[in-house]
Amino acid sequence: MTYRAEYAWLNGTVEPDVDLDVADGRITAVRTGAGTDTGATAPDASAVRLRGLTVPGLANAHSHAFHRALRGTVQVGSGTFWTWREVMYQVASRLTPDTYFALARAVYAEMALAGVTAVGEFHYLHHARGGVRYDDPNAMGHALIAAAGEAGIRITLLDTCYLSAGFGKAPDTHQSRFSDGTAEAWAERADALRPDARAREYATVGAAVHSVRAVPADQLATVAEWAREREAPLHVHLSEQTAENDACLAAHGRTPTQLLAEHGVTGPRTTAVHATHLTDADIALLGGSHTGVCMCPTTERDLADGIGPAAALQRAGSPLSLGSDSHAVIDLLEEARALELDERLRTRTRGHWTAAQLLRAASEHGHAALGRPDAGRLEPGAPADFATVALDSVRTAGPEPRLATEAVVFAAGAADVRHTVVAGRHVVRDGEHTAVGDVAGALREAVRACHA
Repeated sequence: MTYRAEYAWLNGTVEPDVDLDVADGRITAVRTGAGTDTGATAPDASAVRLRGLTVPGLANAHSHAFHRALRGTVQVGSGTFWTWREVMYQVASRLTPDTYFALARAVYAEMALAGVTAVGEFHYLHHARGGVRYDDPNAMGHALIAAAGEAGIRITLLDTCYLSAGFGKAPDTHQSRFSDGTAEAWAERADALRPDARAREYATVGAAVHSVRAVPADQLATVAEWAREREAPLHVHLSEQTAENDACLAAHGRTPTQLLAEHGVTGPRTTAVHATHLTDADIALLGGSHTGVCMCPTTERDLADGIGPAAALQRAGSPLSLGSDSHAVIDLLEEARALELDERLRTRTRGHWTAAQLLRAASEHGHAALGRPDAGRLEPGAPADFATVALDSVRTAGPEPRLATEAVVFAAGAADVRHTVVAGRHVVRDGEHTAVGDVAGALREAVRACHA
């Protein structure tokens, strides 16, 4: 079939009247000047019209789906990351494979409505209360994969190793749901997490180290080797809090970044999430090894974590991606502009990234971080994953078409997404999810079940 974009973002350039031909889930041709008497093709009444600016599908490179149930609740009063974490544990304690499926399905549908075509799910909620194993030890992981399938987006399930409550501390009552006991036991369970034939069309499995405080140093290499042998993406929470840095220095005499590098965790297939509190040496280590960094600005400001050195990391050699993490909001355009705007606040200067660079962080670089380096571009051979953002809403109306990228990145939001296409399938059409339907209602029911 053919999708006809009113405007399309083609490798940094806004082009009018673009046909995107799709077959077998991939783009087979990109034709500019389409649908005009003087254009490359004659008008085609069967083409699906996409009114607005069509961009590559957005990649949410860091998600904890169950955190969506915290929205509103954790914004009451004051506190820190650590007080927020206690509320998070309470929600996690109530989830079952069935309720997690319902919640994740609604959350991933919300992402589709926001133009997200792929999510990296940082998944550590593996077992039942008290650490009791389900009959299927990967029941929760399978629930997340099924939820993404029904919501119509791709998923990289980052199966997460989480073994301790801190340096030298056994998991507490809440964390017992997360732990497999050892990295070897984690690897054995993760090996058994295999999407079925249908799910393999949209799902892949990667690995994650929750953090240096949650995986003992002598077991880090096991997780890194598991990912390396499978050529799978490897993600890790890094230096989100100064308390983590202080504890790591006390336990090992080195920073979390140095500890990860010594045990083979850093490298081009690795993405460090947050990387908020780094030394100059840490930045050089990450950049020099081409370790990616996923920034999550809306969560980092919601939890008062701080502003990470994103510009310095990129200059050092780390590609940047974006994630909505705790889902205080799900809006990758907001994450993209927050990267620039937070850096402006920190440095009191403007223009650290162009709109095109920010859009690449929200799309191409995010897909690469999730193990899909062929995605995130509108070109022949790429997956047919794209989103269309309105140019006639109260937020985007006004600028001339050549400035559409700037209007979308710096003013548009999730509510301005009109269409989302994944593997050629029209998942969101005219702002409505074609499979889930009432996404707000699904979210309301799923979130209430988490607090019952």
